[in-house]
Amino acid sequence: MNIKNRQHVLAVVAIIAVSLLAGDKFVLSPLMRSWKERGERITQLRKDVSQGAVLVARDRTIRSRWEHMRTNTLPVNASVAENEVLRAFERWSQDSRLSITSIKPQWKRAEDDYLTLECRADAFGSMQALTRFLYDVEQDPLALKVEAVEITARDNEGQQLSLGLQVSGLVLSAQEP
Repeated sequence: MNIKNRQHVLAVVAIIAVSLLAGDKFVLSPLMRSWKERGERITQLRKDVSQGAVLVARDRTIRSRWEHMRTNTLPVNASVAENEVLRAFERWSQDSRLSITSIKPQWKRAEDDYLTLECRADAFGSMQALTRFLYDVEQDPLALKVEAVEITARDNEGQQLSLGLQVSGLVLSAQEP
């Protein structure tokens, strides 16, 4: 093979190598990347559609639960809401035979469309009274959420227990009809 043919073959091989590199960099890699992104997007859309189908299937249950929660929120009037919560605490303590030593209500505005009434209650009683009290708090339809529970023994045998309870009540500012 003479030198001119060898140079010509090497130039053709170099041009092919550069064109393959450019094709990979500018055509194949972007196509593969967009194919992968499209596949991930399709997977996410399928997941969203199946989740939407589940929500549509549970529409009646979700709406009835929301309606139940919305109708059991605390009244918009602050004093009426506090009074309702204090009466609930009194009712629970009488049912469980628990002695409440203090209740400290405090209003907090988290968003424009709702308020929370946080109440810190301190009480004491037997284990049976505490469990009954906590059960009554959880089962009450009033829109209260138990945030924290602290139980400590007041005597060496553990017969008398102290309860520190923090609950928050929901007040919707813009009540829907």
